[in-house]
Amino acid sequence: MTRILNGSLRVGTREQVVPPSELKNGSSKNLLLDNLPADVRQRIQAKLIPVSLRHGEIIHKPGEKICDLYFPTTCMISVTVTMNDARTVEVGAIGSREVVGVNAFMGGSETTSSQYIVQLPGDAIKIATEPLVREFDRNTELRDVLLRYTQAFMAQISQNVACNRLHAIDRRFARWLLEVRDRVQRDDFPLTHVFIAQMLGVRRSSITDVAAKLKKQGIVDARRGRIIIMDFRALQDRSCECYQALKDEYDRLLGLA
Repeated sequence: MTRILNGSLRVGTREQVVPPSELKNGSSKNLLLDNLPADVRQRIQAKLIPVSLRHGEIIHKPGEKICDLYFPTTCMISVTVTMNDARTVEVGAIGSREVVGVNAFMGGSETTSSQYIVQLPGDAIKIATEPLVREFDRNTELRDVLLRYTQAFMAQISQNVACNRLHAIDRRFARWLLEVRDRVQRDDFPLTHVFIAQMLGVRRSSITDVAAKLKKQGIVDARRGRIIIMDFRALQDRSCECYQALKDEYDRLLGLA
């Protein structure tokens, strides 16, 4: 069933299991999952389930217990907060170098106060929370990797707050596209101006104006419901400092350079 929620198209929440081709030769295409200790990967390998996620699928709702972890490989998942007046804004993004559900390792009730929703469809690796939490409790090397990732994700949220407050929309837009590119490892995205405006907390007309300017300069090709990065280096030049600062922090903490 299809429905409209918060101005975006939402589809059914049923994920599809896909053939485990991305787990061949031990490579998952998720940098964080591939960075886990080899002995841990070996023990959890049989519990890793490749799934295909569709646009609009809600992975976790606020207050729900986290029962599964998702390591995106070709999809992007937005961490969003919705206010009482139904306005929604993105506070973080999760893709091929991250994991959804890290709160499960923090103890307590293992819930999240944010909503995690698939914004770019694609594949992910799913695992039940329990076996990985068990490994987390007994393996100091795994604990170190996940705690460093948590620090990196906190840095992303902090950088987003500063960026949204201090930088102009054209630079924020360029930075956001670069972040999307890093997470899905491609240059072609099914994104509408309405959705991007919602994620960045600005008016649609602002995104339309910036996209038109970048298209005129040959940096992006903005079509109906689609954004294509044509000149990556030029887009970097248009971005604010936050893109490189956060990339450096991720590389430093997770060794993903």
